[in-house]
Amino acid sequence: MQIEQTPLSGVVIITPARFGDARGFFSESYSAKALAENGIDIPFVQDNHSLSSAVGTIRGLHFQAPPHAQDKLVRCGKGALFDVAVDIRRGSPTYGQWFGAELSFENGKQLLVPAGFAHGFVTLQPDTEIIYKCSDYYARETEGAIRWDDPQIGIDWGGVSEPILSDKDAVAPLLADLDTPFTYEG
Repeated sequence: MQIEQTPLSGVVIITPARFGDARGFFSESYSAKALAENGIDIPFVQDNHSLSSAVGTIRGLHFQAPPHAQDKLVRCGKGALFDVAVDIRRGSPTYGQWFGAELSFENGKQLLVPAGFAHGFVTLQPDTEIIYKCSDYYARETEGAIRWDDPQIGIDWGGVSEPILSDKDAVAPLLADLDTPFTYEG
């Protein structure tokens, strides 16, 4: 397992080892023990799996507020996506900054998105599947969102100018209008 730090504290890229031959490959896509040995000790309680049929589908930027804030461990089961984390922790030196990584079936990379970060992605291939672990259960009353194209954040979605969005994501508020429920702990 390879762990890469990113410019946003707590957001890491995890690449599990793959062992392949002429038949294909085998990989432990998740090991609590291996992650704990690398300083990541998060009890995940729920797995989510979604399919986006069309290229250019954007889902996000989403988060759940305390007391049901979620750490997420995101991977791509089929196809490819560009996955993004945005720091929304009040007082953080990287508040409002984003980091993105391409996750694909081919590269096997995963992105750890801690609580205190909004999360979103854009599909790069048809019929892309995203699979992610969550450290808390879904709680509709605590969900929040930020606009995908907020100019203050300035995410480069790879040239997607007219994405396919849910009604909720199309009218999400700007970061400047967010009374963030998260505080940077240092």
